[in-house]
Amino acid sequence: MGPRRYARTIFALQAALVLAVVAWVLDLPRSWFGVSLYTEQFLLTVVGLSLGLAFLTTPVHPRFAGRVPWWDAAAAAAGLALCLYVAWRYPELSTELTSRPLEGVLMAAALAALVLEGTRRTAGAPLVFIVLAGAAYSMFGHLLPGIFQSRPVQFTRLLVYLGLDTNALLGGPLQIGVSVVIPFILMGQILARCGGSEFFTDLARAWMGRYRGGSAKIAVVGSAFFGMISGSAVANVSAVGVVTIPLMKRAGFPATVAGAVEAVGSTGGQLMPPVMGAAAFLMAEVLQVPYASVCIAAAIPAILYYLALFCQVDLEAAKRGIHGEPPENLPRTTAVLRDGWYFPIPFAVLIYALLVWGMRAEYCALLATAVLIFCALAFGFRGHRYSVREVLRAAVSTGGAVVDLILICAVAGMFIGILNITGLAFGLTLQLLSITGESVVVLLLLTAALGVLLGMGMPTVGVYIIMATLIAPALVKAGVPPMAAHLFVLYFGIMSMVTPPVALAAFAAANIAGADPNRTGWIAARIGWSAYVVPFLFVFSPSLLMQGDPLTVAWAALTAAIGVWLGTIGVVGFFYRPLPGLARAAFLAAGVLVLIPADMFPGAIVTDIAGLALGGALLARELTQRKWQPS
Repeated sequence: MGPRRYARTIFALQAALVLAVVAWVLDLPRSWFGVSLYTEQFLLTVVGLSLGLAFLTTPVHPRFAGRVPWWDAAAAAAGLALCLYVAWRYPELSTELTSRPLEGVLMAAALAALVLEGTRRTAGAPLVFIVLAGAAYSMFGHLLPGIFQSRPVQFTRLLVYLGLDTNALLGGPLQIGVSVVIPFILMGQILARCGGSEFFTDLARAWMGRYRGGSAKIAVVGSAFFGMISGSAVANVSAVGVVTIPLMKRAGFPATVAGAVEAVGSTGGQLMPPVMGAAAFLMAEVLQVPYASVCIAAAIPAILYYLALFCQVDLEAAKRGIHGEPPENLPRTTAVLRDGWYFPIPFAVLIYALLVWGMRAEYCALLATAVLIFCALAFGFRGHRYSVREVLRAAVSTGGAVVDLILICAVAGMFIGILNITGLAFGLTLQLLSITGESVVVLLLLTAALGVLLGMGMPTVGVYIIMATLIAPALVKAGVPPMAAHLFVLYFGIMSMVTPPVALAAFAAANIAGADPNRTGWIAARIGWSAYVVPFLFVFSPSLLMQGDPLTVAWAALTAAIGVWLGTIGVVGFFYRPLPGLARAAFLAAGVLVLIPADMFPGAIVTDIAGLALGGALLARELTQRKWQPS
């Protein structure tokens, strides 16, 4: 049977999932019906709905695409029924599980197996293999010699712990992913389905289309806008790239460059406040800080990321002689704003509620979503007044969009449970410090390499959870501030999306562009060069994370922006003319010197002065030669 046979069932499961999350965030079971539920009961219900959707919509193997075999339907029903039964029995089970009754062991084993298989289908095998390796280590690690030895764990205890304990599958990652992240995805789904993506793309065209390389600048600005609501690199490429990549190719950019620009622009969406990727919400929970604090700390690095990308495409366009589109082919800003003037309002409400009212992130997201729904129903878009039915369908589509996120968070919780029950995380921290000789620079290089390596084929949330649990404690122990350590881990986990040999965002963009994936990936890594440098700087300079007095922060941001511009000139090898190798190296050196924040180490202001002087001299030389060049 095909998925159409189960279309109504799938729609009902999606609707139930979204309704359950919204009702839980708003505390409706208690306030409306006087029913107090355990958090674990709610999480089990959501996991059950996700398992039902995963087995009905994602085949066990590509050869079964387009149909739902009986065993998938059975697995979907079993997963949903098991989770609902455990949720119903949880108050009694929570007191019985310490004695590991047979019923509890079997249910925990079945739940863990179903979640692992659902995750393999929806998010790939790497994260599942890591958890299985960790489970094997839990069983046999006590037999290993010396530093590799772990605490002995009985098999039944491991099963109950991984499947039903609040420190494993039902732990923090799942709770944050479901309660906090899904409301933001709900907002993004409704915004995209009600014309928001078209509005922001048209706004980018109106602002940037007439300038040189305007098509690529549209991709940068449009991806930044859309990235703030999608928080997913591949989803951003798929949504925006189908518009921007053909525009860039028609303007004269090679297919590999067009794909690389879109991939880098889309990847930055997970770093751009106010709505970053799901990992940022988990970071706030791990650090026990408000989500607004993460947004504030991430603001300057994110701006530098997109500034470097913008400068790159501007210089690439100048190098290739690519001009902007004729004004008559572009939408007018006034016309775009007239059609969708209200789309920025939900973002303003979101930011104000986060920073001024200090509301919890999930409440802010639902409040902004309510404002968006009211505006869509009241004003429509481009002459189309959206109906309640259309808005509800957009909301229900969120249930299908979050299945992989929910299962990834559940499996990430299982991995954290393995680290807790074996003591591996603590032992690894000590070993990393011993191996690196407590050298912060060596530890950072190792962390960056591991982040990119683990990110090859693994979702960003999974990479962040593993790195935050295994590596970040060693960074903090070595003296790195916690916020800087976790942002560093996040950056390199995200940059794996555009770093070969497995660069998922670059490969998705290459598919749209009809370009070679490997070449597109390497060009994307070059275009996103600043994201490999800036994290090392903010580890040693809290001013780049907006920590410190305002004057120091402002100076660090200004000099970093100038450094990014100078460095990009060196990377591209073009100013107003192609630069010889020595001049390129000099621009790169000037950029790096200016990038170094003044508070990075005592006397670091000298590097800013030297970099500014060298950069000024290089620019003056180029401008002088241009002035005297025969026309």
